[in-house]
Amino acid sequence: MGNVDSFCAQTSDIWRTIGYFLLVFKIVIPIILIILGMVDLGKAVISSDDKAISKAAKSLLMRVIAAVAIFFVPTIVSFVIQLVGGTEGDYDVCAKCISSPGGETCTDAYNELKELTED
Repeated sequence: MGNVDSFCAQTSDIWRTIGYFLLVFKIVIPIILIILGMVDLGKAVISSDDKAISKAAKSLLMRVIAAVAIFFVPTIVSFVIQLVGGTEGDYDVCAKCISSPGGETCTDAYNELKELTED
């Protein structure tokens, strides 16, 4: 009989909270970056300065690229950690709680780990 009360299982609520923060981070920050870029471009267009429009368009493009990168960073990090750590045992509880905090996968991962360790 294994030890179900491992670190990730005991702290699953903390991992779920971190998952919610990451979810907000990867959605809100890109939206803010794109809106700020559009505002800058709008100001430049209203000023009718070709140099300012070019600079604002370049800035908007860089912000869009940064927004896309920020959106995918948590997914890429999760993928790399899965490659390094595998998906077995206690790690799976932590990973699922972070990757989908609102779903049942966090609870399901904990229950699966519990069933595996009871055998």
